[in-house]
Amino acid sequence: GAFVNGGFGTANRADYKFLWAGVHGGKVLTNPHGKGFLRGQFELGAEFMPLWQAYTPKYLRANCYEQPGGPLSCSPLFPTGGTYTGLSITPAILRWYLQSGHRFLPWIQGAGGLIWTNHKFPPVGPYPLPGHLGTSVFNYTPQFGVGFQYFVKPRQSISISANAVHISNASMGDANPGVNASVQFSIGYT
Repeated sequence: GAFVNGGFGTANRADYKFLWAGVHGGKVLTNPHGKGFLRGQFELGAEFMPLWQAYTPKYLRANCYEQPGGPLSCSPLFPTGGTYTGLSITPAILRWYLQSGHRFLPWIQGAGGLIWTNHKFPPVGPYPLPGHLGTSVFNYTPQFGVGFQYFVKPRQSISISANAVHISNASMGDANPGVNASVQFSIGYT
């Protein structure tokens, strides 16, 4: 099914905003298991988002370099931040559907994915450490979420979810300021 997602950063990234859109696919792999409230089924899913955008504050930044044994030199200030565009894939979504009413199907999930952006994300502060030119165009997205599907017909549903998503290059870029937590809300149709 298709979905659209919007969200915001938290703590030191509270001024970041996000917009994502893509498709979700999954396969329920088990029969119902367990007892009581936790009785449910396991689904393995994946998502592809050809539209991934982050909106960050714009500011002026200097690049500073230090040659071994030489002085520190900085370039003139240049603009950075703003809109970052890319795409994302989440190849591993582990979702547990909690058995409930006939039309209402809640779930919890853990997932992990990868983002590629058109320039290094997130931007490094106005005065980065010497030699740190940016972060990385590749970032990882471990995440946790809750949501539900509401079946409008036997094989058609609307899904609504809330996810906590961490964005980090796992220290594989020049710097790793990351987005420690963002809150994402999604609505979709399957």
